[in-house]
Amino acid sequence: MAAANKAVLGPLVGAVDQGTSSTRFLVFNSKTAELLSHHQVELKQEFPKEGWVEQDPKEILNSVYECIEKTCEKLGQLNIDISNIKAIGVSNQRETTVVWDKLTGEPLYNAVVWLDLRTQSTVENLSKRIPGNNNFVKSKTGLPLSTYFSAVKLRWLLDNVRKVQKAVEEERALFGTVDSWLIWCLTGGANGGVHCTDVTNASRTMLFNIHSLEWDKELCEFFEIPMKILPNVRSSSEIYGLMKAGALEGVPISGCLGDQSAALVGQMCFQDGQAKNTYGTGCFLLCNTGRKCVFSEHGLLTTVAYKLGRDKPVYYALEGSVAIAGAVVRWLRDNLGIIKTSEEIEKLAKEVGTSYGCYFVPAFSGLYAPYWEPSARGIICGLTQFTNRCHIAFAALEAVCFQTREILDAMNRDCGMPLRHLQVDGGMTNNKILMQLQADILYIPVVKPSMPETTALGAAMAAGAAEGVGVWSLDPEDLSAVTVERFEPQINAEESEIRYSTWKKAVMKSMGWVTTQSSESD
Repeated sequence: MAAANKAVLGPLVGAVDQGTSSTRFLVFNSKTAELLSHHQVELKQEFPKEGWVEQDPKEILNSVYECIEKTCEKLGQLNIDISNIKAIGVSNQRETTVVWDKLTGEPLYNAVVWLDLRTQSTVENLSKRIPGNNNFVKSKTGLPLSTYFSAVKLRWLLDNVRKVQKAVEEERALFGTVDSWLIWCLTGGANGGVHCTDVTNASRTMLFNIHSLEWDKELCEFFEIPMKILPNVRSSSEIYGLMKAGALEGVPISGCLGDQSAALVGQMCFQDGQAKNTYGTGCFLLCNTGRKCVFSEHGLLTTVAYKLGRDKPVYYALEGSVAIAGAVVRWLRDNLGIIKTSEEIEKLAKEVGTSYGCYFVPAFSGLYAPYWEPSARGIICGLTQFTNRCHIAFAALEAVCFQTREILDAMNRDCGMPLRHLQVDGGMTNNKILMQLQADILYIPVVKPSMPETTALGAAMAAGAAEGVGVWSLDPEDLSAVTVERFEPQINAEESEIRYSTWKKAVMKSMGWVTTQSSESD
C-alpha cells in the first residue's frame, strides 16, 4: 500500500513562508494543490526602543531550516518520499531590511522590520528634497516616502551603524530583503550563495523602477545607496539556485514572491480586477490591474504583482496596506495579558457580541493606507465603567474590519468598479466572528478558501511552474477548483454605516500625537 501511495502522489513542491510573526514550511501536491504537511515556528520580535522593531536574521534562517527538517520528518511518518519534492518557493515578509558580510555570512545588524519607525526623521529630511511639482520617487516606484520601505531603513543603517559603513567601504556588504538573505544562505552563503531578489520584493525597496524593472540610478543617488550592494533582480518564477544543505539538498529554489503577491497568485487572482485581502500581522488588500500601472488618487500603493517567468509579462497591482491586524491580537496577548492564546480572542468577543461603543484604533506604527499619517498612535476610546476585556477584544476585531473597509473604499474609488465580494486568506480568517463582522462592515459577502494557506500556495505555484521544473501548470483549465466558505452580511446597511462613521471619528482622534522630537528622544 505504501508504495502505491508514493506512486499516486507524483511531484511535490515545498514553500517557505517567512512571515513577520512566524516561519512555515509547507508541502503541496502539484497536481491537486492539496496541502500534505507543514511545520510552523513562532519568531521573536525585539523592540529595543519605542517604535523600533527588529528581528535576528540568524533566528529567521534557523527557523527556516527547522521547519524544513520537521516537515520532512512528518512526510516520512506519512510514508511520503521526500525525493518527490521537485522545487521550493520562497515567500516572505516584505521591506524588512538585512545587511550582511559576504565573506563571513554574518549579519552586520539585526533585520530592521517593515513596521519599524526609527527612520521618521530620515523620511522628513528626504521629503524636503523632493520637488513639489515632480515627485519622481512616487512616479518611479509607486510608493509614498514612508518609514515602511527598505531604502530609508538602509539609509539609516549606513548613517548609524559603523559595522555596516566599514563593510560597504571594504566592499564586503550585501543588502537584501528577507527573500535575498534566505536564498543567499540556502544556496551556499559565503560559499557561492546566489545574491538575488524578485521583481515583487524589489518593488518594495523604493530603489526599483517599476516601469523599466531595474534598480534606478537616480533613486539610488537620491537615497545615497551604493548600487553594488543590491541583489540581482529576477522574475518570480525561475531557477535561482539549488539547496546546498539539509534534507532537501540539491532541490532547486525556483519561486520567489513577496508574501502579498504570493497570496494574490495563491488566490488565483490572474485577471484584471480580481482582488484578495490577507489577514496577517498587518492587512493587505491587493487588486490585479493587469499589465498597466494604475496610480491611486486615494492613498493606495502601485506595486508589482508578479512576473511568472523570465520571458513572461509583468503584472501590476493596487495595494491597500494596513500595518496592524493580527499584531493587535498578539499585543492583547503579550502586552496586556487579557488572552493567553491568540485563538482565545474569538471566545471573548463571542461572550459580548458587541464592543458596546468602544473603539480601538491600533495605530502602533502610525497609520498606513489610506492616510499615511506617521504621527498617529493607538487609542481606545468610548470607554465607560461598563467596558470590560471582552468589549476591548471585540473592538480589536472590529478595528481590523474597519481598516479593511477604508482600503476597500479607496480601491473601489480608484478602480471605478466596486468589488462584489471579498476573497480573504491568512491566519486570522480562521476566526469566524471576525469573518462575519467583516461581511457586516463591508456589506458584501466575504469568501474564504477552505485551505487558508494561500501565501505558501502562491510561492509553490511559482516554483513548480518555473522553466526547468515544469510540474505545476498555471493554465486556467488546469487550476483546481477551490472549495470556499461564504459569510453573508447579517445586519442592516444603516447600522453598518453608523458604526463606520463613528470609527472614522476615532481615527481622527488618533492623529497628530507624535512630533519627531518627542519620538526621537532617547
